[in-house]
Amino acid sequence: MNHPLTPETSDVPLAPGMRLPRSERVRLSEEAVAEIRAIAGSYPDKLAGTLPALYIAQREFGFLSLAAMKEVARALEVPEGHVFGVATFYTMFKTHPVGRFHLQVCTNLCCALNGARELLAKVAARTGAVPGGGPTPDGLWSLEEVECLASCGSAPCLQVNEAVYDEFVDEARLEAILEACRKGEYAGWGERR
Repeated sequence: MNHPLTPETSDVPLAPGMRLPRSERVRLSEEAVAEIRAIAGSYPDKLAGTLPALYIAQREFGFLSLAAMKEVARALEVPEGHVFGVATFYTMFKTHPVGRFHLQVCTNLCCALNGARELLAKVAARTGAVPGGGPTPDGLWSLEEVECLASCGSAPCLQVNEAVYDEFVDEARLEAILEACRKGEYAGWGERR
């Protein structure tokens, strides 16, 4: 019988966390652990520090692998299951690798009525990224269809990583956004400026 924790040879279905992509990193830096513990210390309950701690881990790892989630639990001294539940519940946390520029196109009702499907198709065509398909081979782009970017009055809407948010995205605006990414005018995924 094959070992149940070896995905390539197992006949036994894997637990959800075991199906996540693995990261090259397995430990948080000492600076990140110190930052997490300082944040946790500012709350009356350590569990309240989970969201900011996950952002720190995502910045360091590039995405939240199972190892990253375990590291957050270790740094906060909370149950791993709690951290896993929070990390997999919120859509702002990525449990799979993303490109240097992670593009999110809102396709909710207001954006859909104003051309979001066409925008999604144009982004995919210009970058080579497949919605939900992970990073392009060059690692530059990834694309995700999202439900709402809170810009119903200025649809369609596109978000680049977590910091850049563009409204009324037409053909010219899309080209300007992609060119700004290529030139490095926008911070890459997980980069601080």
